[in-house]
Amino acid sequence: MHCPFCRNPDSRVVDSRTSDDGTSIRRRRQCTECGRRFTTVETASLSVVKRSGVLEPFRREKVIEGVRKAVRGRPVTDADLAAVAQAVEETVRATGASQIDANEIGLAVLPPLRELDEVAYLRFASVYNAFDSLEDFEGAIRALREERAAVAEAEAEEER
Repeated sequence: MHCPFCRNPDSRVVDSRTSDDGTSIRRRRQCTECGRRFTTVETASLSVVKRSGVLEPFRREKVIEGVRKAVRGRPVTDADLAAVAQAVEETVRATGASQIDANEIGLAVLPPLRELDEVAYLRFASVYNAFDSLEDFEGAIRALREERAAVAEAEAEEER
C-alpha cells in the first residue's frame, strides 16, 4: 500500500478493526517514511462470470434490481429487498470462491424470495427457470403448496 501523502511503498499497520457487518477490515496505517497516518479498507473480492464470459464485480444493487421486477405491485419494502440481497451475498460468499457464475446467483435468489413472497418467487422462477408451459407453473405451485402443508403439519405437531 503506497502512502497517499509521499507515495512511499512501505507502511505499518497501527490498528485493525472488522466492520460491523463483518465483510471488511478497516486498518490504520502509518507511513515509515513521512510518519503520517491513513486508513485503508480491505474487502474480499467476489467476481461474477456472466454468460458471455465477462467478469464484473458482485453488486448487491444488481440483485435488488432483478428482484424488484418480480416484486412489482407486491407488498414488499426496500428493506425486504436489501435483506434478500444480503442473504444472496452471504450464500455466494459462503462457497469460498472468488468467482461465481451468474446462474448461481439466480439460484441463490430463489430461497429467500420464496420466504419473502410466493407470488414474487413464482414470477422470478418463471423467468429464471424459463417456464415454457402451464405445467411448469403448476409444478412450482404444487411444490409451494406441499411445502406449506408440511410446515403447517409440523407446527400442528409441535403444538400437541
